[in-house]
Amino acid sequence: MKSERAFFGVFGLLFAASATLTIVWCGSMRAMGGMPMPGGWTMSMMWMRMPGQSWPGSAASFLAMWTAMMVAMMLPSLVPTLSRFRARFGGALTAVASTGYFFVWIVAGIAVFAGGVALAAIEMRHAALSRAVPLAGGGIVAIAGSIQFRGWKARHLSRCHDMGRDMLRPSVSGGLRHGIRLGLRCVCCCANWTAILLVIGMMDLRAMAVVTAAITAERLAPLGERVASHRERDRRGETASDDACPACVRHPQT
Repeated sequence: MKSERAFFGVFGLLFAASATLTIVWCGSMRAMGGMPMPGGWTMSMMWMRMPGQSWPGSAASFLAMWTAMMVAMMLPSLVPTLSRFRARFGGALTAVASTGYFFVWIVAGIAVFAGGVALAAIEMRHAALSRAVPLAGGGIVAIAGSIQFRGWKARHLSRCHDMGRDMLRPSVSGGLRHGIRLGLRCVCCCANWTAILLVIGMMDLRAMAVVTAAITAERLAPLGERVASHRERDRRGETASDDACPACVRHPQT
């Protein structure tokens, strides 16, 4: 019981620290303002170097902010999965698996930063492209919203709870591998939400809170898991049955 309280206490402190850092960084970025662009929108300063800052320094600053934000956004839905993993393999391997999981998100942040900087440079050079950004942003949000109801999304969502089920022998390499695997699945599963957040604005705390709540709800709600299972079966053309649904395995009907 004490170890379980310690487990949730550590992750609670980690969530509080990452959320605080995210709020502070968001406040500092808002204070910097942005660059008005053709088309009536404003480009965030996160895609630009500050005076006297090198590109590696700018990338490191972005990745620190991105990592804190991802920890704050993903922990609410990740902790139950890590708790089940810890019950089977212990706290040390859980820490290793967590490291692998967030390593994947850091790599995703590197890709986001590189793409954002490149796109910002193009938009600053071509006014016509800049004027198309609001329309393109609306299109991205619409596509991201439609992905929420696709079988591809359902397939990845149904696998976000699978961690360590096929690890027969506890090992550091096995824990790291399973953490990375879960991270890859979660990055794919959250791709549409991440795209919406990038379009609306990463520094918008309200949008961040809504996206965090949506990600947590779709992963933890039994109904959401059942819907994901049925969607995936429908995509395959199979007949869905309650006794094969993961949510119903945990909550059998009487």
